[in-house]
Amino acid sequence: MSLKTGKILVIDDDQDILLTTKVVLKKQFDTIVTETDPERVFQGIRDGIYDVILLDMNFRVGATSGKEGLEWLRKIVKTNPDALVIMITAYGDIDLAVQAMKEGAIDFIVKPWDNKKLLATVTSAHKLSESRKEIANLREKQVILKEEIDQHYSEIIGQSEEMEKVFETIRKVSVTDANILILGENGTGKELVARAIHKNSTRAAQIFIPVDLGALPETLFESELFGHVKGAFTDARENRSGRFKIASGGTLFLDEIGNLSLPLQAKLLSAIEKRHITPVGSNEQIPVDIRLICATNTPLYELVSEKKFREDLLYRINTVEIRVPPLRERVSDLPLLTDYFKDIYARRYSKGKVKISRDSYHKLCRYNWPGNIRELQHVVERAIILSESDILKPDDFLVERFEIRHQIKEILNMEEVEKQTILNALERNNHNMTKAAEELGMARTTLYRKMKRYDI
Repeated sequence: MSLKTGKILVIDDDQDILLTTKVVLKKQFDTIVTETDPERVFQGIRDGIYDVILLDMNFRVGATSGKEGLEWLRKIVKTNPDALVIMITAYGDIDLAVQAMKEGAIDFIVKPWDNKKLLATVTSAHKLSESRKEIANLREKQVILKEEIDQHYSEIIGQSEEMEKVFETIRKVSVTDANILILGENGTGKELVARAIHKNSTRAAQIFIPVDLGALPETLFESELFGHVKGAFTDARENRSGRFKIASGGTLFLDEIGNLSLPLQAKLLSAIEKRHITPVGSNEQIPVDIRLICATNTPLYELVSEKKFREDLLYRINTVEIRVPPLRERVSDLPLLTDYFKDIYARRYSKGKVKISRDSYHKLCRYNWPGNIRELQHVVERAIILSESDILKPDDFLVERFEIRHQIKEILNMEEVEKQTILNALERNNHNMTKAAEELGMARTTLYRKMKRYDI
């Protein structure tokens, strides 16, 4: 049997007790420290180097009141509230042991003891110590992770009039618990807005859980959002909490909500209205307390009119709407954003101080940015990586390929419109080529050529 990594401190004025305790506990733990005088190990107690402390009630020969032990217990608990202290008491002093428990001890053992009982008591206390350390470690990791996330999702960059309106709305809604709907094209920074609302809310110290509904298969929707119990389906090998439960007390951010099918919309609406969820495979209703923020790049009101999005769900999620403007509507922010990304990637790729020429800014401001801020970020990163100069020039910013691509897309769209126009004209004229060509204002030979081109 391998020994547990644990440091156990035993304080007793009886050397025989110390020896016996050490022999018994050595079977289970790798480090046993024994001491007759608490003063000599008090610094270690203060620093929390011991997992479990066994403390005698009396330290002087003939002493039976237990006052000395209780006084040391108070000192230990005062200087190290996390210390796990087990009191050692003589038979018949149970009242003293109970008083010690009230003062902060977690358990007691009675002399003379059964060795198995001693080992079981200390082992149980050690498990509690390990659990506390694990929780503290998880909390520390959560703090570090939150700091890293906050650094990655930094404050929203912008000084334009359009963004000032967004900032003002964020300031007003953050202090409330109202449901928020964020509208905007892909790449405009909708999640940044959601995180800014959370960061400035009364729930800021709690968790922020983002869920990309667009990437979530329908078959996993309930399991991911509401959780499941072991055996609920083939791969459910253990209980799992859903995002609603994990986010309880904090903020749940549902991105791309416009992609949900009508049946899933109904299930989501039910959870929002009832404020409780039922894990898959369970009948237990779990109450949840979330601040809901949703986002989409789809025209929800059009989907409602087309019966593709539930009107009652829309009005549940949009107590307040925030529209994030596309980059082309806030061109005055472009130099600020460009400099921001330039500084980030210059540091990341050890490029030193990098500047951007005035002509480069002009070029970037003339571009339409269909991919918005996300596209700008990638363009700047690419320029930083590939440029061998400390001044970025217009040729370093490769936006032409995007311009060509979008021009091709526009041409293809126009061709589709022309094809449909020809089909409609032929339909209206019962496929009479002469009449259709006249209606379209083109020669019959031109119409034949276009029909061949569009495979009509």
